[in-house]
Amino acid sequence: MPPPKDVVKIAIQMVGAIPQLIELQQTKPLASVLKDVCDAWSLPNAERYALQYADGRQTYITESNRRDIKNGSILRLTTSPDQEAEQLYIGIQSKNVDVKTDSLKKLASLSQDITFAQEFISRNGLKQIYSIVEEGNDAGEMLAHTLKAFTELMEHDFVSWENLSTVFIKKIVSYVNMNAVDPSIQQLSLSILENMVPTSRLLFEVVKKEVTLDRLLTHLQATDAQLQLKAMALLIALLLSATDAERQDMMDYLREKNIRQFIHKNIIHSSEPLGDEMAHYLYVLQSVSLNLCEHRMKMSMDPYSQEQRDLLQSLRQTAFESESEVAAGTFSTERRRSLCAKEFRKLGFMNNSNPAEDLRRAPPGLLALDNMVYFSRNTPNAYSRFVLENSSREDKHECPFARSSIQLTLILCEILHIGEPCSETAQAFYPMFFGQDHFFEELFCICIQLVNKTWKEMRATQEDFDKVMQVVREQITRTLNLRPTSLELFKTRVNALNYSEILKLRQTERLHQEETLAVPVLELREKLKPELLELIRQQRLLHLCEGTLFRKISSRRRQDKLWYCRLSPNHKVLHYGDVEEGVQSPPIESLPEKIPVADMKMLLVGKECPHTKEKSSGKQNKDVLELAFSIVHDVEEYCLNFIAPTRYEFCLWTDGLNVLLGKEMTSERTQTDLDVLLSMELKLRLLDLENISIPDEPPPIPKPPSNLNFCYDFSQAEQ
Repeated sequence: MPPPKDVVKIAIQMVGAIPQLIELQQTKPLASVLKDVCDAWSLPNAERYALQYADGRQTYITESNRRDIKNGSILRLTTSPDQEAEQLYIGIQSKNVDVKTDSLKKLASLSQDITFAQEFISRNGLKQIYSIVEEGNDAGEMLAHTLKAFTELMEHDFVSWENLSTVFIKKIVSYVNMNAVDPSIQQLSLSILENMVPTSRLLFEVVKKEVTLDRLLTHLQATDAQLQLKAMALLIALLLSATDAERQDMMDYLREKNIRQFIHKNIIHSSEPLGDEMAHYLYVLQSVSLNLCEHRMKMSMDPYSQEQRDLLQSLRQTAFESESEVAAGTFSTERRRSLCAKEFRKLGFMNNSNPAEDLRRAPPGLLALDNMVYFSRNTPNAYSRFVLENSSREDKHECPFARSSIQLTLILCEILHIGEPCSETAQAFYPMFFGQDHFFEELFCICIQLVNKTWKEMRATQEDFDKVMQVVREQITRTLNLRPTSLELFKTRVNALNYSEILKLRQTERLHQEETLAVPVLELREKLKPELLELIRQQRLLHLCEGTLFRKISSRRRQDKLWYCRLSPNHKVLHYGDVEEGVQSPPIESLPEKIPVADMKMLLVGKECPHTKEKSSGKQNKDVLELAFSIVHDVEEYCLNFIAPTRYEFCLWTDGLNVLLGKEMTSERTQTDLDVLLSMELKLRLLDLENISIPDEPPPIPKPPSNLNFCYDFSQAEQ
């Protein structure tokens, strides 16, 4: 008979003793369980002992987490957290260097456990850590263990970062600013400052003042990849916590120091592969930089602003300079106004008598004007050629520069997600962004010339404006999906993707769709579906067996902690556990935690997950909602919570878990994969029918013959 739900069979170890195999009654108080275990080994004072997991993070067992114990778990009898906290509290104050170092090392390890951390902090242990750092007498390994212990203790959020003294903060800052310091100490110091910055405005200002951007840039240029990563993390934390004006100043300074070129050359194109964490920081840096355009994008043109009117007039004067000079000297005011209106019409403004009206729409607002002015000043020849070429065409075939620029700016803002908050998990950045200082403006310059080129290829008229812009959007999107490494390469590829190529791509996609809509083909598709769906199911389970690296994300910040989860080869158990940075595919034996598939009850996704309900609601968490899923297991309905690294992983994992639960695969990736497999299989099956039209109705079956006496009798022939 299976054991009752409130009983788990476990092993308990102790150094120098034979392990005990017991049936743990979950309804029995933990103190009574410990008393029984200690009595079996003839140990007095059971209150001085505690149970903890023998593997993995070696978490202490408490009344609150005892329900997580599974059948077959191995526990260890050890000193209770309060006794351990008391011993270490005394140990870190020891005058003996070896005792103090060992105590700090053990403290750094045990502080990951929330029960121990609570006991240590309740004894005012953090005050002793502050003293060790503030006095500054210790260095090297001892200081590294101290900072590590401090980081782990603060991770539990029992103490506010705002309680830190000025002396302590300045000491941490000094480790970042000094040259002759062990890299591990600098990494920990940078990590502490990174955690500190988002918690309060005061701490942000202190760190921003004490740690200069120049110093962070020095660390970014270090050969130590981890030091480089921590410096980038602090830089991103400062940028995200800054006001719009501060962020603008910081980005201007970084531009002066050529940070983009450095990142492009030494990080993106480094000999070392780019890690997920660095990829995320580069994405955030790109997003923050592009979002500096948001203010201008949302600002409508003010017709009474002299500065804005001057910018508008500069467009006309650059394009029609000689005509304007003649007009100024010979014509009356009324005639000059009429000439200006004519020139603004040639520039492609819809409201030529008052062109400011065209720029009242926000977005793209003044950003469109900025782009036009940049194009006219930095590529004057291309600008003049665009305007003069179109002003000399017949009216119906002229490409309106201003109208196109306004719409193109809006398209680029949508494609590049300008004005949207940074994702907490995204890693997709454009390498070419870091190869150019004025990326958005330079991209506009390439694309506005593409508009003119596509307009001519389509032989478009004013009525075709929306169609042209739709083709241009498609050209830009398809080219960006290729991830070009430089703007020059983008320019080459987007110009090669001309209108005829777009038509070919559209026609291929349309023909493929039409082929698959014939009635016999649809019937064949339905017959093939079950076999191909089974193939997808097997692929999903295989992916779960290979496993995936997940990150722990809190509402406060992006975590460095990683954990791995994979399915056993027999598809009966999910194994998971914490892993260190750099571990690619840990063996299944190294993952201490497990969930039997038979105990899995249901799969939750998005807003239904408990860990998304805990997070504060808001636009910034939209990406987390799209990547969150949870497995509900056991009768007590405990959850294992996931945040997938990408949408692709989310689809594969939710599909695989649904297969294990005996349910249908529901992700969008299933449909995509099924369509691809069906398309390939249909093409193979219909290979002999190329250029043969398939009728909608099957041909009629002939009538049976009047008799069936047409079989040759070989036996009679032999006689």
